[in-house]
Amino acid sequence: MFKMILKTTVALMVPAISLCAAEKNDAAGSWPCFRGPNHDDKSSDKGLLKAWPANGPAQLWQFNGLGKGFSTVSISGDTVFTTGDVEGQLTLFALDLSGKLKWKIVHDKAWAQNYPGARSTPTVDGDRVYLVSGHGLVGCYSAQDGAKLWTRTMQALGGKTPNWGYAESVLVDGDKAVVTPGGAGCITALDKVTGKTLWQSTGFDGPAHYGSCVLFTFHDVPMIAAGTGGGFFCVDARNGAKVFSSPFSAGSTANIPSPAAADGYVFWATGYGKGGVCMKLGSAGAEQAWTTKALICHHGGYLIENGFIYGNHERGVACLDLKTGEKKWFEKGVGKGSLTFADGMLYLFGENDGAVGLAAATPEGFKLTGQFSVQGTGPSWAHPVVCGGRLYLRYDANLYCFDVKAKQAEFATTYRN
Repeated sequence: MFKMILKTTVALMVPAISLCAAEKNDAAGSWPCFRGPNHDDKSSDKGLLKAWPANGPAQLWQFNGLGKGFSTVSISGDTVFTTGDVEGQLTLFALDLSGKLKWKIVHDKAWAQNYPGARSTPTVDGDRVYLVSGHGLVGCYSAQDGAKLWTRTMQALGGKTPNWGYAESVLVDGDKAVVTPGGAGCITALDKVTGKTLWQSTGFDGPAHYGSCVLFTFHDVPMIAAGTGGGFFCVDARNGAKVFSSPFSAGSTANIPSPAAADGYVFWATGYGKGGVCMKLGSAGAEQAWTTKALICHHGGYLIENGFIYGNHERGVACLDLKTGEKKWFEKGVGKGSLTFADGMLYLFGENDGAVGLAAATPEGFKLTGQFSVQGTGPSWAHPVVCGGRLYLRYDANLYCFDVKAKQAEFATTYRN
């Protein structure tokens, strides 16, 4: 099921250091960007339901009229942000926590070919919100009222629009807004306040594809990893210098998922029969630890919890050992789709028929403890989000919000020990 690679060494252009866990900057009730505040698809919420009623958790509200889109939500303070294609225009929405519209603005013309619809999930940083259009327009807006602050284009940064349009979400790191235009300066850091170019990556030339950059720390050295059309690429977040690259999945039809990092390993998996690759970082360099065909991930992503990878594998969900790639299990669940993690549980969102599932995140096996569905048409590719005791699901033009908090008595029984 997997292949061990003993001696595939990749150049490491940083001092000998050891990997630390991703930065722990999570705040209760905050999900400011795609895959959450630590870029790992894991919520800090506690006291959540371990099983759902037959008809699912209680629905709090539903907002219709987002337009076509595959983006999910970002949440900051009392505002929920998302995007949609409304009458041919890529529109940025801001809703309050009761699902009522606060404001909306047009960012760019909509992506109208090759699966039309909004792609990028907004990124919120303080009083600013960032967005990328399918055509490559990068914008910064006031989170308070949507006033435009600055824009840049991926093309001006040396990029070329990929076949299915730019789809990444902006990564904010300190004073930087990081994007992946592709090309010789494949990963680019912009000043988040002015939009001015701070640095462009070196040592790698590859086209942009459809995942987002991931920030993690290697012995106090911040690093940024990205999956591209030219393979797997990682840079020093301070200056864009190449840390490692791998040709894995280079030239594939579409490399969509974002990397995941933990415990000295950086993992990336893609679809179209490619599977996954895991890089191990060490004091002497970076080695390819293993590859696998047991996690072929088209778009739904994966996450790492307690030394195990959980993610979309073809028509279901799989669990692999992070250090070895050993397959622990594979189950259909709610079918092919995306997932997130909160309070020991996997929240699954199938791409067909709005199917939603709940299961414990354990390598011992898989069992659904809740299942229901939401309404919409076409494929649902937006990732689920759990934040502030709520589950957010975006399907087509609809955004749903559910209460997934356990009742007090339930919570006390579950956590008594």
